[in-house]
Amino acid sequence: MKLKLTFCIAILSVATTFSQKLWTLRECVDRALEKNITIQQNKLNLESAKKDVDIAKGNFLPNLNASTGGNFNFGTGFSPVTNTRVATSFFGGSINMSSGITIFNGFRNTNTYKQAQLGLESSKLDLQKIENDISLFVVNGYLNVLFAKENLTVAKVQYEISKTQIEAAESRFKSGVIPKGDLLNVESTAATNLQTLIAQENALDLALLNLAQLLQIPAEGFDVSPVDVGTPSAELLYKTSTSVYEKSLDRMPEIARAKLAIDNAALTIEISKAAFLPSISAQIGLSTNYGFNLNLPAGFSNTPLADQLGDNFGYGFGVNMNIPIFNRFQTKNRVSQSVINKEIFETRLESEKLALQQTIEQAFLDVKTALKTYEAAKISLASQQEAFKNAQERYNFGSMTLFDFDQVRTRLVNAEATLIRSKYDYVFKTKVLQFYSGDLTLD
Repeated sequence: MKLKLTFCIAILSVATTFSQKLWTLRECVDRALEKNITIQQNKLNLESAKKDVDIAKGNFLPNLNASTGGNFNFGTGFSPVTNTRVATSFFGGSINMSSGITIFNGFRNTNTYKQAQLGLESSKLDLQKIENDISLFVVNGYLNVLFAKENLTVAKVQYEISKTQIEAAESRFKSGVIPKGDLLNVESTAATNLQTLIAQENALDLALLNLAQLLQIPAEGFDVSPVDVGTPSAELLYKTSTSVYEKSLDRMPEIARAKLAIDNAALTIEISKAAFLPSISAQIGLSTNYGFNLNLPAGFSNTPLADQLGDNFGYGFGVNMNIPIFNRFQTKNRVSQSVINKEIFETRLESEKLALQQTIEQAFLDVKTALKTYEAAKISLASQQEAFKNAQERYNFGSMTLFDFDQVRTRLVNAEATLIRSKYDYVFKTKVLQFYSGDLTLD
């Protein structure tokens, strides 16, 4: 019972720690990179690639093997004492040791080792690619939370305004200035604003849940640290998409990985060509044997084991050369196939570059569009704010109907929501361009 209580307290302590903490963007990204299962799998792939390098390195070393064996033989044999055939039992065995080394095999071992090193670098780039993707997901999720918080703030303000208008409408109704229908319309508008407030609260909860699940932490009590996005600049961070693309060519892992694939294909060609060349190997072997007659007559004895091992010891070494003469054009065809594969990887590199260029061009166009939308939203909001002030004064003096006033206020609410949405859309799309150019910071 005490153990269960301690365990529950520990769990609650962890949950309380998460609930009290306000997570920064950097902490969110670091947490996601630490706990993401796909990243963990690729880290294991990276460790496997390191072992491939060690295996390829071992091909340069000689091997060493030892073996031993024994056997019993039963039958008859000639007795030197009685000069007759007698039953015999014999036990014998041998001890062997051998070693071999490849002296030359057309540089297969060298090129295989180089391929293993390229495979290790490729695994590192795969890991970097996934880390980049996860980081962008977290940034997007973080901005979605901030976006939802601002929307919730606007909804709260609108609801407070509605409650104030209900009080004013009730006072005017009691004074006989407006009919009961107008009061009911004001109450209906307040109820609609309350529904909007509840919807925005749910949207914030969902945004926090999505981010918490991405970080693999409890969603209960999870919250992020406020970030002052401020007023985005009216000037584009980058003048052209070409400048971003040129920077990205030197830092995007998918481009580097495509280049490594070409280098790997070139080594495959060299390995295939090695089959045209002779291979040379050397071997050395040591051996000895022993035997014991288990049915010796009286007065006879077996030679001691140590003496037998020394007397029967022998060794030898040799060098072998294998010269390929004709193998049904298999080597020639494999070389041709390797050349074709290299050309395929070269076209894949161009395809990766083209895809990256198109993605950046689209992202740049998205930023330009988002900036124009944001600037238009600012102008629209300023106009709607002035219109609302004027409408509120007219409504208070009784020169505007409630229906017309609600129309003005609805336009104001929509303008505020449009500005918030366009601001965060512009900020995130700018972050995407910064990511491709290598200028993205998370602090």
